[in-house]
Amino acid sequence: MENKEYIESGTLELYVYGLLTESENKEVSTMALKHSEVKDEIVSIEKAIINLSSSFSPFISHSQFEKIKSQLELKHNKVVDFKPRNSSVSYIGWAASIALFIGISFQYLKLNESKNQVATIEKEISKLQENVVGLEFKNKSTATALNVIRDENNTVIALAGQTVAPTAKAKIYWNKQTQVVYVDASGLPEPPKGKEYQIWSLKLLPQLTPTSIGLLSNFQANQSKIFAVDKTIGAEAFGITLEPAGGSASPTMEQLYTLGKV
Repeated sequence: MENKEYIESGTLELYVYGLLTESENKEVSTMALKHSEVKDEIVSIEKAIINLSSSFSPFISHSQFEKIKSQLELKHNKVVDFKPRNSSVSYIGWAASIALFIGISFQYLKLNESKNQVATIEKEISKLQENVVGLEFKNKSTATALNVIRDENNTVIALAGQTVAPTAKAKIYWNKQTQVVYVDASGLPEPPKGKEYQIWSLKLLPQLTPTSIGLLSNFQANQSKIFAVDKTIGAEAFGITLEPAGGSASPTMEQLYTLGKV
């Protein structure tokens, strides 16, 4: 092995840290005696560790950390004999241990900080996705409302407020060809909790015959207040009543909010 490869292998760091076996220590000592480059590198590492321990700097370079880690992994959990070569080496090994501990702790804190940042970013992405979905729903509702209003095949029936709610109003958009019905409920007050508006298709003759064609569910969530209800045939009038959630079999006339003839 060339001197450069030997120096870059991480063995010299482990030698200074006191983590080599006795035979490995002898090998390094022999190399240091034969090659001045190796000896100079050992001195350089020892000086760096002494400076590091005196300042308690929490940084260990990535390359040194990886070299140490790879060498330790090669030992497969062997018991390492921590026999000091002399008092100065003992101090250096102690300093190296502190430096290594501080460095690993610093890297651990950085890892946790990165995880927290990732979690925060994921939350922001989730909120952004919710906003996008909400915007898409709003745009779709707006497009539906515009299509209903602009459809020349729709007959528009104005529903006026009744005794229980004189200021209430609504519009029915009824396509007599397709029998499709839409309700513009923007003129209705928000229903109280536990109540829903129910739409009635009415035949007036020979007697009043109401037929339920749907409920205005999720009233608050529908920002456009344009609701699609069931189709109807032959309606002569339309009415809207306020009923218990889930609707009623027949209209509660005392809660008739709006009414209009075709």
